[in-house]
Amino acid sequence: MEVYIIRHTPVAVGKDTCYGQTNVPLSGTFLQDVERIKSQLPTEFDAVYCSPLQRCSELAAALSFKNNINEKALMEMNFGDWENTKWNDINAIELDRWMNDFVNESTPNGESLQALYERSKTFFDDLRSLSHHKVLLITHAGVIRCLWAYLLAIPLQNIFKIPVGYNEVFVINLTKNAITDAIKQTK
Repeated sequence: MEVYIIRHTPVAVGKDTCYGQTNVPLSGTFLQDVERIKSQLPTEFDAVYCSPLQRCSELAAALSFKNNINEKALMEMNFGDWENTKWNDINAIELDRWMNDFVNESTPNGESLQALYERSKTFFDDLRSLSHHKVLLITHAGVIRCLWAYLLAIPLQNIFKIPVGYNEVFVINLTKNAITDAIKQTK
C-alpha cells in the first residue's frame, strides 16, 4: 500500500504557545500551500484519513478528495491544561517534571508521548490490514514523528531530532510486514 502522509499547513500561532488538540487558525498562505501540496499528490486515493482538528480538516476539504474519514488517532498530542497557554506561563515545576521524562510523563489532564505513540502505532498497524492501494493521511508533526519512530525503531526520546515541516509530504510503501516498509520524502 502506498501511503502519503502530510503535515498540515502553517498556523497563525507563535512558537511560544503550547497547542496540541486546540483548534488554531491557519496562516494567510493557506491557499498557496494547498496548491503546492496538490502538485505533490496523485489525483485519487482509496481513502483519506484526516485528523478531525480544524487545521487538518480544512486542508482535507481544500484538497477535495473523496473518501475522507475523520480519524481521532491522527490527532496531535493532548497537552491537557497547557493547551493554548504560553510556554513561559506554564508552572515551572510541572514543566520541568514533564521535560525530564516527556516520553512517559503526562501533561496535567493531558497525555504522554508514549500514549500518542501507542495510538499512532495502533492506527498504522490497523491500516496494514486493509486492502487499500493508495491512502492519504493528513495529520500533525507529533503523529508523524511517532510513525517515523515506529517504522525506523527510533527511541521516543529522540523523535524531536526528526524534522517535520509544515506542508511536508512523505510517501511510505507500507507492507503487511513492518520490516519491508520503504520510506521516501517528497518536496
